[in-house]
Amino acid sequence: MPVAIAHDYLTQRGGAERVVLALSREFPEAPIHTTLYDPDGTYPDFRDRTVVTGPLDRVAPFRADHRRALPFLAPVVGSTTVDADIVIASSSGWAHGFRTTGRTLVYCHNPARWLYQREEYLGDDASPLLEAGLKGLAPVLTRWDRRAASRASRYLANSTVVRDRVRAAYGIEAEVLPPPPGLQTEGDQVAHPELADLAGQPYWLVVSRLLPYKNVREAVEAFRGRSEHLVVVGAGPEKESLQRVLPVNVRLVSDLTDAQLRWAYDHARGLVAASREDFGLTPLEANAWGRPVVALRAGGYLDTVVEGVNGIFFDESTPVLISRAVDEAARRSWEAEVLTRHVESFGETAFRRRIREIVTELRQQAP
Repeated sequence: MPVAIAHDYLTQRGGAERVVLALSREFPEAPIHTTLYDPDGTYPDFRDRTVVTGPLDRVAPFRADHRRALPFLAPVVGSTTVDADIVIASSSGWAHGFRTTGRTLVYCHNPARWLYQREEYLGDDASPLLEAGLKGLAPVLTRWDRRAASRASRYLANSTVVRDRVRAAYGIEAEVLPPPPGLQTEGDQVAHPELADLAGQPYWLVVSRLLPYKNVREAVEAFRGRSEHLVVVGAGPEKESLQRVLPVNVRLVSDLTDAQLRWAYDHARGLVAASREDFGLTPLEANAWGRPVVALRAGGYLDTVVEGVNGIFFDESTPVLISRAVDEAARRSWEAEVLTRHVESFGETAFRRRIREIVTELRQQAP
């Protein structure tokens, strides 16, 4: 194959998976190599592509939760060879480790959090067994990870903060190429059954995987006792514990279709983004609908949120500071045209064009 695509695992719906779809639209004939594939758990668009999996995919519990496969991923990925002139590896920790017969272009969403940001990845409520397991595996996985990174022909980072992390982890200077907003405003809108009654009373919105470092719990607590509603769209390990403590004005829904997510954005008053993200993707999605953002002043949000232009920052993810920022955003007048114009510089066309340019450069280089 001239070009192949690799990704860690296709078992969930998130920004990284939307990047893979954008890559696949640029190279529609390219097979997508991955460790685990759950057609019902990720975007349905992948059903129209050639998805190649390995032996771990035959273990159903791994597809249900990829974290269970962690001890096996490095040896399986490291022993798998992708036969292509150019492999574009969309990686948050594993896909850059596939061996190839040609050259590898790594698009790095973040160096492995469980190695380089372990405390943030685990959160305060991690089980001692999981914490001990990761700590024990860390030396071996770190050596594997750095060897894999050293084999890459070219490295791209999705944000300036990830560029800095790539430099610190691997000593590699990566070009920054922001990913495109994955959810397009054009398309059908359908109200989720649990949200339809909110159509006439704009709410604030959180769109996030439910993991400790995403700080969704803090956003929920910020709305306890407030008059406005908060809608949390997401799934993940913290879902059950969050549902047990939801205030009456907060709703949590999972596994929305694109049509339902469009409706959620279109009927929201604004977005609350409280995590330390690698790239600030959801603010751009909210801006595309002309909605402002209340965001943590850190990480990838520094690349996509401009204070007073498309959103308001808060300095720490605490309920008090989040609530104050929501109040500030509510007092301001936001022009939808300004917000949507801000998104245009992050479009898919520019992303795909730059990827195509780099692939062409790599193919022209001598083996």
